[in-house]
Amino acid sequence: MAKINTQYCHHHPPRPWVRTTDGDLDRLENGLSRTHSPCEETASGLQGIAMETRGQTESRRGSFTGQEPARWWRLVVALHAWASRHLHHQDQRTDSFLERFHGAELKEVSSQESNAQSNVGGQEPADRERSSWPLARNNANTCNNAEKEKKDAVVVDPSSNVYYRWLTVIALPVFYNWCLLVCRACFDELQSEHLVLWLVLDYSADVLYGVDMLVRARTGFLEQGLMVRDTERLWRHYTKTLHFKLDVLSLVPTDLAYFKLGINYPELRFNRLLKFARLFEFFDRTETRTSYPNVFRIGNLVLYILVIIHWNACIYFAISKFIGFGTDSWVYPNISNPEYGRLSRKYIYSLYWSTLTLTTIGETPPPVKDEEYLFVVIDFLVGVLIFATIVGNVGSMISNMNASRAEFQAKIDAIKQYMQFRKVTKDLETRVIRWFDYLWANRKTVDEKEVLKSLPDKLKAEIAINVHLDTLKKVRIFQDCEAGLLVELVLKLRPAVFSPGDYICKKGDIGREMYIIKEGKLAVVADDGVTQFVVLTDGSYFGEISILNIKGSKSGNRRTANIRSIGYSDLFCLSKDDLMEALTEYPDAKKALEEKGRQILMKDNLIDEDLAKAGADPKDIEEKVEHLESSLDTLQTRFARLLAEYSASQMKVKQRLSHLESQVKLCGGSPLPARGALEPETEQP
Repeated sequence: MAKINTQYCHHHPPRPWVRTTDGDLDRLENGLSRTHSPCEETASGLQGIAMETRGQTESRRGSFTGQEPARWWRLVVALHAWASRHLHHQDQRTDSFLERFHGAELKEVSSQESNAQSNVGGQEPADRERSSWPLARNNANTCNNAEKEKKDAVVVDPSSNVYYRWLTVIALPVFYNWCLLVCRACFDELQSEHLVLWLVLDYSADVLYGVDMLVRARTGFLEQGLMVRDTERLWRHYTKTLHFKLDVLSLVPTDLAYFKLGINYPELRFNRLLKFARLFEFFDRTETRTSYPNVFRIGNLVLYILVIIHWNACIYFAISKFIGFGTDSWVYPNISNPEYGRLSRKYIYSLYWSTLTLTTIGETPPPVKDEEYLFVVIDFLVGVLIFATIVGNVGSMISNMNASRAEFQAKIDAIKQYMQFRKVTKDLETRVIRWFDYLWANRKTVDEKEVLKSLPDKLKAEIAINVHLDTLKKVRIFQDCEAGLLVELVLKLRPAVFSPGDYICKKGDIGREMYIIKEGKLAVVADDGVTQFVVLTDGSYFGEISILNIKGSKSGNRRTANIRSIGYSDLFCLSKDDLMEALTEYPDAKKALEEKGRQILMKDNLIDEDLAKAGADPKDIEEKVEHLESSLDTLQTRFARLLAEYSASQMKVKQRLSHLESQVKLCGGSPLPARGALEPETEQP
């Protein structure tokens, strides 16, 4: 490149100079196929640019043909090539943060990408030797971009927030068509007085309908637990569904008949009502997402009823228009009367008649003609169904809303009856009732295990971690534990609520649980129960040493203090059995916890070092022997079960073999020779 740049243009004819420039550009474009480190490439690029500038200076001194614009163009091309190579290598660098988290998986992906790019770079010069036409290179780049766009196609996840927001958008035009199309078709003034507004809203709704078809065609679905993102498969899946047929029918341009019949016939657009599935899907998703599902169900039911009453009112007015306004007492009064000629009075009167009829209240003029009788009979039947639906749904919703209160009240009533039957003192009965009142007022009546039992263990653990993990980390001996052990312990925490004056533990009691204070205040009191030594608040814990069975502890597993609740206290309880069960899978963590507990005891001078250094406790050896015996019994039981299964399977195989032999005998027409009869024949030569 330096040699080319330092040549003087007047020593050579123009044509060879042009060829040399093309070769230089080719070499610049082919720079991606060479393997340089970013530093070397930067240095070489800068050196080439410097030599380019120096060559331009010399050529400016000795140029006689005015070729300065061409050299400036060559400098711009060189700068562009160097910048593109530099940025390309910068994009290829892997993120150390992601590499730290993904490890070998990310390295494998990055190595595959680098191999693919090196293969592309290796094939590129051969392709250019085969064809140096820029159009061919353009076509190759276009194909590569098309493949990339195909891989990066946008697919909508039906469980995402984006999909739900789109359901909210598409539900608006569907609800608009269901409410206003029939109203405009029956009330002529409503259609003619706001014609421009209806045209804008109608065709805006049509545009949204068309966009919704594209969204449906790109909506993914699960197959074997994975989201399908292939656009061709998504399109085939969409076209096979009923929704596709309804979507196509809802977009049939029936309003082209406006050119023949006139523009005041909105009933031509009734095929837009076929999009109702989107509205129901929006209601279902909202009911699942809302925090007040019962309120939403009641509102949704009321909306359905209002839409039915609205449609019935419009149909009543249309029948009155067909029969003739004011021809009898049943139809709508004559609109020549100014009082009944207003649009608002027409709709409100029809809505009033529809409401009275469908709610079976009556007090409407009796029908006169046969078609009027038929319409009223149908309305009464629909009204009875609506009334039954209202009563049934509202009753079930109210019972669901009060289900927790009814269950809680049943528990209180059962305990009250028990205390009256056992003649419990009034003071204790009052304390029990106040404890229940506190639970209900502070919403602590929910049984967490009962509520979460339908969830898989993974989700149950995540919920428990979000609720309890911060509390558990406050315990000093658990601060450096493994994450797996903390998860195990989190699932075993049990809430406990204590009333004012209740003793959580007394001095000398055997410690079977440890407690973590979530809310409330506890007092460490003397034996008289009045003198307070210290007050424990939120985040404090106690009893962790007594459940670890630390060898050499002077207090053993006995409580060393009296702890009493000052007011209502909300605690978390972790039993000794649950802790030991969790620690069986984490022996290192068990040793670390025991060491931390030993250090705490040594700090408070509550450990006997001679006993701590002694050998194994005989009681522990006896417990281990008992555990081995129980394990041996379990193994013997399993072995006996396996032996029985083996004998049964062997018997089944023998029965099948005998059955097959009998079938072979029947098919052969003659019995098979016995095995003993065949052996002598095989021995003869």
